Amino acid sequence: MRSILRAAVLLLAASLPCAAQVTTWQIDPAHSAAQFSVRHMMISTVRGDFQKMTGTLLLDEKDVTKSSIDVTIDATTVDTREERRNNHLKSADFLDVANFPTMTFKSKSVSAAGEGRLKVTGDLTIRGVTKEVVLDVDGPTPAMKAGNQTRRGVSATTRINRKDFGVRWSRAMDGGGVVVSDDVNITLDVEFLLKPPAAN
Repeated sequence: MRSILRAAVLLLAASLPCAAQVTTWQIDPAHSAAQFSVRHMMISTVRGDFQKMTGTLLLDEKDVTKSSIDVTIDATTVDTREERRNNHLKSADFLDVANFPTMTFKSKSVSAAGEGRLKVTGDLTIRGVTKEVVLDVDGPTPAMKAGNQTRRGVSATTRINRKDFGVRWSRAMDGGGVVVSDDVNITLDVEFLLKPPAAN
């Protein structure tokens, strides 16, 4: 009887999810960047970033493809190092931050894409419009402990068509082409801090 009970307990334990497999990581805004680049007048590239980004990574330590990430970017902090252009990007012509102050990305699936690389599919929301995009990800890096904090990092890239998200402003040029291209390249360099497990 004792052996039967022991077997039943072991079977029950094996069927339950192991909470210790999943760790929670918070974005460290001071060491993270959300950057973008877009062609200007078909001759040069304008680059910018957003100064505030928050989010949470739920990392399955045994199977990274079971992980998930949720990111929020403060659209009001857009910065291209030129105030007039920044104000235009914040206006209804582009991001319309008065009505849509944040942009979000919520993952739906994660798949392996080679050694140390992942493809993360999720919903990106800009100006209240949500579209599925795929991020090409390097990482996560191995955990690095410094003092009483543990850190990891990832880098991710994708390309979107801004018009898919209702960002349609541009102007045709006399010699052909447009002032602002449709394609926008996005790069995320993110550092995470391990969130300690809640005390019992």
